[in-house]
Amino acid sequence: MPLHSVSVAGVVVRDDGRILAIRRADNGTWEPPGGVLELNEHPEQGAAREVLEETGMCVEIERLTGVYKNMKQGVVALVFRCRPTSGVETTSDESTAVEWLTRDEVEERMGEVYAVRILDALDAEAVPYVRVHDGRHLLETA
Repeated sequence: MPLHSVSVAGVVVRDDGRILAIRRADNGTWEPPGGVLELNEHPEQGAAREVLEETGMCVEIERLTGVYKNMKQGVVALVFRCRPTSGVETTSDESTAVEWLTRDEVEERMGEVYAVRILDALDAEAVPYVRVHDGRHLLETA
């Protein structure tokens, strides 16, 4: 029987439209803060915890903006749009940089499968997106 894991991420958007991003310590890629959902956690709690652990920022969850599945690794990611409520940007063991990026910087710095999560979260009118990818590129849905 195939195993899946669930991860959560927060797309934190400031009032000026900038988006909180981290440069991961393990592979140097830019991504929204996130990680594995713990067994006893609600998804929204996990997303807020991961943002705090990786960036030093406390957030309020606004809404689910997308569900993304890595078809090669069996990882399902739940992505939530958030707004910052308090804190100071700080790196962690998991991040070498924490920055507030513009939409253009997101598209320049992030790989396709992470940039789309942020762009989807910025789409204020959309219902949650459901997308699949191979770890690097989006795949066509069935």
